[in-house]
Amino acid sequence: MLPLAAGLVPGAAQELRTLEPMLVTAARYQSDVFTAPYCIATLTDVEMEERLVRSLPEALGQTPGVMVQKTSNGQGSPYIRGFTGYRTLALIDGVRYNNSIYRDGPSEYFSLIDVQALAGLELIQGPASVLYGSDAIGGALCMNTRGTDYLTESGGQAFIHGRSFYRGSTAEQSHLGRFEARTGVGGLWGLQLGTSLKSFGNVDGAGLGRQPFTGYDETAWDARLDMKLNDAWSVTVACQRLMQDDVWRTHATVYGRSFAGTTVGDDLRRSKAQDRFLSYVKLTGEDLEGLVDRAVITASLQGWQEDGIRIRQNRRQELEYLTSRMWGLDVQLESATKIGRLTYGVDYYEDHVDTSRTDYNADGSVRKVYIQGPVGDDTVYGMFGAFIQDRIQCGERLELTLGGRFNSVRADIGKYENPLTGLADSLDEQWRNLIGSVRVSYAVDPQQHWRWYGGLSQAFRAPNTADLTRFGASRSTEIESAATNLEPENFLTLESGIKVEQARFSGGLSVFHTWMSDYITSTPTGRIIDGQVEVTKRNSSKGFVQGVEVWANWQLDAGFRLFGNFTWLKGEADAFPDASTGLAVREPLSRIQPVTVTGGIRWTQPDDAFWLELSVTAAAKADQLNSADRMDTQRIPPGGTPGYAMVNLRGAWLAYDHVTLHAGLENLLDQAYRAHGSGSNEPGFGAVLGVDVRF
Repeated sequence: MLPLAAGLVPGAAQELRTLEPMLVTAARYQSDVFTAPYCIATLTDVEMEERLVRSLPEALGQTPGVMVQKTSNGQGSPYIRGFTGYRTLALIDGVRYNNSIYRDGPSEYFSLIDVQALAGLELIQGPASVLYGSDAIGGALCMNTRGTDYLTESGGQAFIHGRSFYRGSTAEQSHLGRFEARTGVGGLWGLQLGTSLKSFGNVDGAGLGRQPFTGYDETAWDARLDMKLNDAWSVTVACQRLMQDDVWRTHATVYGRSFAGTTVGDDLRRSKAQDRFLSYVKLTGEDLEGLVDRAVITASLQGWQEDGIRIRQNRRQELEYLTSRMWGLDVQLESATKIGRLTYGVDYYEDHVDTSRTDYNADGSVRKVYIQGPVGDDTVYGMFGAFIQDRIQCGERLELTLGGRFNSVRADIGKYENPLTGLADSLDEQWRNLIGSVRVSYAVDPQQHWRWYGGLSQAFRAPNTADLTRFGASRSTEIESAATNLEPENFLTLESGIKVEQARFSGGLSVFHTWMSDYITSTPTGRIIDGQVEVTKRNSSKGFVQGVEVWANWQLDAGFRLFGNFTWLKGEADAFPDASTGLAVREPLSRIQPVTVTGGIRWTQPDDAFWLELSVTAAAKADQLNSADRMDTQRIPPGGTPGYAMVNLRGAWLAYDHVTLHAGLENLLDQAYRAHGSGSNEPGFGAVLGVDVRF
């Protein structure tokens, strides 16, 4: 099995690196996690199954440097090294997932990826803009979908395999089923088909009881065809779709439950229905002759549709509609040269966005038809990038990685509401960036059990459609209007760390400091609209984020293993708490992760047929608050989010050769808690059951 990386909880019968190296491709080339000059966390499908995770954001919950905020039970947003939303980047099989409508702060888009369809995750902690372009500030999450494994089957022989998986939870009243099948001919082609059906009930929070309207339904399906074209080239064709129905933002409604002094909203309803799809064709060439040794060419098309409804206390209704269609082309090449191993290429993504909003009176008559929906209507947003990365081996111990990227971004907004005139307006903006990165990996000892890595990396984020034209509710007491004359944000990160991999012990330490300049932040305009403070985006802030991440894994005798990790973060940025003066004040970065510790012990039977694990995750009180956090009274209690300690007991038994039974008791102490900045509480004490059947 694959080894532990970056402190994640180990999977069943995992071996340490000294027995089997972990290979990842998150840095756009295949690399051993231990020697890579980055802090990379990995999570396999086996580990996700063992944790019985419910959604993609929750799968990252025990990763050092990551906090999972949940505005609602169906809307999870990971904070990676202090950043979230459009300052974190997601990729599916190398295809850029972020579109131009990602917004500042938490977003629901990570929850629209079916975690049961994934074969594994690779998270690059810290800036990855040189590799992937705009948005990769806090980190880049690379997700790999389930393949057909046709190359591992007997050559020329037909094969068929299947899997069914069930997960049930008492504290969520939830049921999740996954069904998939693989068939093909070994060495020639393979076909993978899968579907996931999910029904999540209302969450039973400790001390709060059932939290109304926290449940929802979700359906997903996926298909993938892998085929060998000749000795050098292969092709992959993949499609996937996910639909969520009736996901409520409960804290903003009268059905919210107060926790530790939080307020409750007065809306009668606040919900969304989501529908997204992704299709791509990928050509891969291996061991090519000529100047290029390897090539990966991917063409993709993906879309999102959102239907939102808000019913206010006076029974007026607001209906929002948004669609995004984004196509992309990514060309990645590799060449072995006298100056090192080069990885280079170009990528282009173009997002087409249409939105609308209509308000209705309580009697059903039309009150107002808006010029735009939540973002500008009839928008085309294009991103072009050219990148190069050179890995230079300097002797047996030292590897130097140099990289650079040129990006050109253009936003053509066909129609948006001018906040000054209230009339329709258009906007055409373009930005260009050139950034670089220097990374080093050095074996401290001759046996290469200890490795130091460090780097100085630039990153950037171009203003997107949400920055330029967002219109609507922001925080609990704010309404956001369109902005113009924005420039890209710029970041510079200095990082240093140590990794150790020995026969019985693995671990590491990472220390980083990120400088932020031209930071785009919500700034008061001085106007009040419908009783809410109007804000707009401006390059009005600068600041920093710094942190320490520690992880360790110690294999004891008699099948026992200890594991743990630790995260400390601090961030500050200029904010504008007084709308009347408009003066900048240095405050903590919004929703900064509190000190968090995860630890546990695991026992595995010698024949790997049974394992049992006890783990504890503890978070300190989150009291590093800025003015906006203190105003967000529906999600953040007065004085900050209380600390907590969550204890889980999990285990699994290989009942038959192809049948595995999973069970867990979660939140054994029945703690009433929520992640910092969340709008609803997590489940109290409950049981989780899982069954995995394969053939």
